Amino acid sequence: MRTPDGGIAPGLELAFLDMSGTVFHDNGIMERAFERTVTGLGVDPGSVRFGRMLRHVRDTLGQSKTAVLEQLFAADPERARRAVRDFERHLDELLATEGVTPVEGAEEAVTALRGAGLRVCLATGYDRHSLNTLLEQLGWTGLADLSLCPSDAGRGRPWPDMVLTAVLALDLDDVRRVMVVGDTAADVQAGLRAGSAAVVGVRTGAHDAASLRAAGAHMVVDSVRDLPRLVRAPVPGRR
Repeated sequence: MRTPDGGIAPGLELAFLDMSGTVFHDNGIMERAFERTVTGLGVDPGSVRFGRMLRHVRDTLGQSKTAVLEQLFAADPERARRAVRDFERHLDELLATEGVTPVEGAEEAVTALRGAGLRVCLATGYDRHSLNTLLEQLGWTGLADLSLCPSDAGRGRPWPDMVLTAVLALDLDDVRRVMVVGDTAADVQAGLRAGSAAVVGVRTGAHDAASLRAAGAHMVVDSVRDLPRLVRAPVPGRR
């Protein structure tokens, strides 16, 4: 939602930033962790079933990985629980051996947003252990004011729970003063459902500009690096 001066909704107080695809590139480790998980559960990676499962994973990018695995194995709750455990283990192994790569200028963008008076929340669909591992690996512990995963809020995206949890945790009084940023339709949907006045898509991740606009993004930019020049100073007297 542009303002006459070319910025977006004035008086923003919080930048709620997705992580994978928005502030870092996962280098394919999520899909490899998924393949190892379902292969270990007896799904042939060359099978039609595996292809359908992988399409579902890709179609639900941005959502809670736990919820997605539970959907895939809904007919067998015990296998679903094992899938969640195994995925977390495989993801940890891949994070330790291969790691992720920050989006160019992401750390500087977060610093600039905070310098402009905004709080920053980093959010992910991974679990808390993986989130902490990612922050440590990237050297970003303490970079943002807050970090959240679905278990911190109740539900992951496309539901608004994490955005609303950030508002409560940081003692803000108006969700319309939150800028929600992400690379997937689920990120956009979560921001809209929460009531954010500034929902921004970025083109560094899973979904293209057309998909982000179709989901309802108020604006699509090339990268998180573009955010600092868009924001205006917070309303005087507000936190």
